[in-house]
Amino acid sequence: MTGWRIGWLVAPAHLSDAINRLNQNLFISAPAASQRAALAALQPSTKPELEAHVARYSTNRTLVLEALRRMGITDAAPAHGAFYIYIDLGRFGVTDSAALSATLLDEVGVALTPGVDFEFPGSGRGERRVRISFCGDTADIEAGMQKLASWWGGYLERLERADQKKQKQ
Repeated sequence: MTGWRIGWLVAPAHLSDAINRLNQNLFISAPAASQRAALAALQPSTKPELEAHVARYSTNRTLVLEALRRMGITDAAPAHGAFYIYIDLGRFGVTDSAALSATLLDEVGVALTPGVDFEFPGSGRGERRVRISFCGDTADIEAGMQKLASWWGGYLERLERADQKKQKQ
């Protein structure tokens, strides 16, 4: 039910008042249709369907993390409760995550979300970070990671050439 904005939190009882106060500032309520859909989705009869999604996400998460490791990308938050991985590419010289994401999409048809969408403006962190989702079909995730891996080395070479050109100026 991605995007339906339905969720819950399990927390220690002593935090419930603080959590409720914070939630009052973040949302009013989920739409009635989303609430009804969530209720239907959480019936005992849907458990096999939900377990299949969890298993697929686990497989996809492992697939993405292993592909990133093979590319030398190890500075990644592995996502223990979400369906995306947040990656820091700063050590490779990435300083414009929006440009990287646009170039990747244009050149090989793989989409990443720029980190600037998730970081405090001006902090510099978002410019070197990207988010990659693994909630799709496993074959699609695998194909996307293969495209990314094939593209990555050439992109790093372009970054290096651009950096060398700047240093000469």
